Amino acid sequence: MPAVITDQIRVLNASNFVSGISTTDNSYYVFIGLPNATEVATDWNTNTPSPVDNFDQYDDIYDTLISAKKVTSNDVLRVINKTSWTSGTIYEMYRHDYSINKLSPQTSSSNLYSSNYYVMNEDYRVYSCIYNGAAPSNNGKGIVSLQQPTHTDLQPRLESDGYIWKYLYTIKPSEILKFDSANFMPVPTDWENNTDVVDVRNAAVDGKIEVITIEDVTSAAYQFNGTKNNVPIRGDGDGGLASVTFLNGKPSAVQVTNGGSGYSFATLDLDSVVTGAGASFSVIIPPPGGHGGDVYKELGSNKVLVYSRIENADVTNPDFPTGNQFARIGILKNPLENGSTNLLTASSVVNLPAIKVDGAAASSLIPSLDGQITQTVGVGSTAIGKIVSYDSTTQVLRYWQDRSLAKDNSAGTKPTYGYSLNKFNNTPGSGGSTSLIVATTSGTETLTIDTGFVGVSTIVNSKTYYFGQSFTNGLAEPEIKKHSGDIIYIDNRPEVMRATNQREDIKIVLEF
Repeated sequence: MPAVITDQIRVLNASNFVSGISTTDNSYYVFIGLPNATEVATDWNTNTPSPVDNFDQYDDIYDTLISAKKVTSNDVLRVINKTSWTSGTIYEMYRHDYSINKLSPQTSSSNLYSSNYYVMNEDYRVYSCIYNGAAPSNNGKGIVSLQQPTHTDLQPRLESDGYIWKYLYTIKPSEILKFDSANFMPVPTDWENNTDVVDVRNAAVDGKIEVITIEDVTSAAYQFNGTKNNVPIRGDGDGGLASVTFLNGKPSAVQVTNGGSGYSFATLDLDSVVTGAGASFSVIIPPPGGHGGDVYKELGSNKVLVYSRIENADVTNPDFPTGNQFARIGILKNPLENGSTNLLTASSVVNLPAIKVDGAAASSLIPSLDGQITQTVGVGSTAIGKIVSYDSTTQVLRYWQDRSLAKDNSAGTKPTYGYSLNKFNNTPGSGGSTSLIVATTSGTETLTIDTGFVGVSTIVNSKTYYFGQSFTNGLAEPEIKKHSGDIIYIDNRPEVMRATNQREDIKIVLEF
């Protein structure tokens, strides 16, 4: 049987996602990961591969996830495709009946939301095009827009170029900073209760007719010239009236003088007031609630922008290390705290295990990033990891482990340290040692695990440094329970080097 997933379920899903962010039942995080992208593919930065959506890929993402920052209700906002007003452009007008059988005249879109019927002006005010001068003389395509809309009237305004624009809202400076982008522009949050738009919302009238277009006058022949007033608009609403101007017995203009209310379908009843026939008209039905009543439905707001700012690591914000790169961002829903069944709710977390090291070389160590660290943890058992970051002041080394460390290489050679990926151990078994072999920029260094260290911070030269994770006898576990939660968004991109003098603003647009 023929069926369709409607645009409105997409708008609803966007609404539900935004609502779900603020509930205590959910906890969303934007994460960064994959510190060794060019090991995965040497041409990663010039030919970045598309993400793979399967459970095998999810496992790899967890293995290489570096850090994550919680998303709050202030970090999400619905957005729409950006259309900035430009002089000389023909904009399409709002119509309720675009379809596969009635394509929009400029963009040939089969639905309203894909057409260019709204604009943002240079002052970040957003307008819906109620009328674009469409007439039989231009085959219903409209005319060029020459007058930028700037008003904030509560009713649609006719501009000098023949366009009618309906003011909807103004984007706030705080929203511009976080949610404006090259291709998308924000829509106000919580339109139904937002006090910033209460006047626009209250001015909306459900089923009020604003525009009637003349579709065809080729065969029109009426026994009247001049303007005929009080032409009734018939339909399931009431109160609608229009004035029709005739030239040489043909309708040349229609103006709605009373839009009435309650219309979901309508026709212009010209035959009841003028003798003749042959003209056809379209009565444009407004969106549910009227223009400005529900901006999400009116503008087709089925996208959500998720914003996250990644700050540099410092003594108070140690979760995002610097000195290495990341090549993947994503969104993780409802991860658990490592070692428990509790929902993770911390404002930011680090997903890298860490070692507090000791030894003569610890204060001057310059590790080889993505190089290996190894520990003999027992007879025939070697723990191995890859270095992500090192802080010579606190002497904390962070690393990651993935399947590449515990499977045959391309030549089929079995790893000497076995198939079980061994963890670093502060109490190694028989034949083991707390010594570590660390790859450096000039070779290797031998260090030891500081097995006497316990806590979440250390004091160096009277200054307290926080780690963002808890150490027990020199070792710290990731803060995210591996494989917990759902990975709902993945974005591979060229490597971004994290440095102490920068921060990253991440903007992720989810389309429903």
